[in-house]
Amino acid sequence: MAFVTRFAPSPTGPLHLGHAYSALLAHDMARAAQGRFLLRMEDTDLDRCRPEFVQQIIDDLAWLGLTWDGPVLHQANKIDRYNSRLAPLATRGLLYPCSCTRADIRAALSAPQEGVAFQVYPGTCRHRSIDSRQPGDALRLNLDAALAALADRPLVFTETGPAHAGAHQVDPDQARARIGDVVLSRKGEDIVAYFLASAFDDADQGISHVIRGEDLFEFTPIQVILQALLDLPTPQYHHHRLIRDEHGKRLAKRDDARALAKFRAEGASPADIRRMVGL
Repeated sequence: MAFVTRFAPSPTGPLHLGHAYSALLAHDMARAAQGRFLLRMEDTDLDRCRPEFVQQIIDDLAWLGLTWDGPVLHQANKIDRYNSRLAPLATRGLLYPCSCTRADIRAALSAPQEGVAFQVYPGTCRHRSIDSRQPGDALRLNLDAALAALADRPLVFTETGPAHAGAHQVDPDQARARIGDVVLSRKGEDIVAYFLASAFDDADQGISHVIRGEDLFEFTPIQVILQALLDLPTPQYHHHRLIRDEHGKRLAKRDDARALAKFRAEGASPADIRRMVGL
């Protein structure tokens, strides 16, 4: 099996040392395996993503010495395609419309972050039929119905990261308790969930290995469930350690003091960045 991986930042701010570590690690692993390294912009949040951040990400990665195979994929150009591919799930009765608060739904569409509590949806709109969807309604996955539909199918994935290495099977009870009925898209705002867009693009791009931060490990089951529902392949996963500040906190885009552009401006070299992140 050919080794194909990707670095998939959201262009909502500058890259920091944590991004550098993830990109460098994925690039190094791909090149060591004589595989392919792809660059994807997870820019479905049209309100927060900015063209200037896209260009800065490209500039920072090139400065680090990274090269990618093929053109950069922009998820913002594929939103209609993502939404159209939900039709089979709706036909099978696995989706329902949700009219809960816009803030709650937008938060649910984003990639989860360490230290930010993931709110499991209480099922307020679960009784609604797909035909009752109104402008502005989100679409949620009915997790109970999805798990029932997959009752005879093994939901497994392989993890190669140091903290969770081995074979894993999705625990339905844990999925219900920790993840619940996730939002997949929101009508009228042209926005789709991180979980969904990543599942489609990983399949479309032939991704064999997903390399990302360990803060996303607990949310791998929902992607495995979606992959099974949509008959998509499940890649191998490698969840790596996080780069933290002096207080042990995970770096975020608001940590401008650790932005790669700032280190570049101060005269740091790519080799310096590698040393800073332990590579």
